[in-house]
Amino acid sequence: MGLVVAIGLTLFTACGVDTPASSPSSPPPPGTTTVLTTLPQPSPTTSAPPSSAPSSSSRQPKTGKVVVLDPGHNGGNSGRPGEITKQVPAGRGQTKPCNTTGTSTNSGYTEHAFTWDVSQRISQALVAKGIRVILTRQNDTGVGPCVNERAAIGNDAGADAVVSIHADGSNSAGAHGFHVAYSAPPLNAQQGEPSMKLATALRDGLRTGGFPTSTYLGSNGLAPRADLGGLNLSTRPAALVECGNMRNAAEAAAMASEEGRQQYAAVIAKAIEDYLGG
Repeated sequence: MGLVVAIGLTLFTACGVDTPASSPSSPPPPGTTTVLTTLPQPSPTTSAPPSSAPSSSSRQPKTGKVVVLDPGHNGGNSGRPGEITKQVPAGRGQTKPCNTTGTSTNSGYTEHAFTWDVSQRISQALVAKGIRVILTRQNDTGVGPCVNERAAIGNDAGADAVVSIHADGSNSAGAHGFHVAYSAPPLNAQQGEPSMKLATALRDGLRTGGFPTSTYLGSNGLAPRADLGGLNLSTRPAALVECGNMRNAAEAAAMASEEGRQQYAAVIAKAIEDYLGG
């Protein structure tokens, strides 16, 4: 991967471990801010994102919309068990571990690497449409942030949509397909109809893009959940996408390929655009 620094940075510290980049000399106009990202270098045969993000001087019309993308887990979590196992608020009177290491394919391709790559590709697509994007973590080598901190990033940004990107690790026979989780029963107005619309737009976009709905969790691609801290603590429209099952051979192969990750990113970005436009 090559390091690409986008102009106009909005960064958040992961559990006090990651060090934010220096602030730009002058704040960018709304609608063009992205984050420091490490972007995959496309191969000649794949449809990967462009090698650099639009700058604040881009002529792309600004929409005024803000999207927070939450790439699940982090690459440094496994080396800091004391930090990620500490209990933090998770909503509904619950506490949960700060974060987890995530899952992986049977061949060892990790969920945290998948979610980081896909989230960057989604970010590039949205920024190209004039949408401001904030990522909840800066890289794939840090620790956390904790689930309550991830929710706070979306809340503090006043995000028009918060989308968390994950992949599942079910060992159930034949388990495959995506599902989209949302907080239910809702704890505030934004967890009600707005979050349901966001979850449905994501579900419809993935299904239209050719991805099958889950055979083992949720119903018709949607999964109401009361146990996910990032969703419970959100005061903005929020949903979590489990893109598929990393233990399923076909889905694992897609997730491990640049072409597959680009396809996931393209349909999720389009679904977010459709939600914002609606």
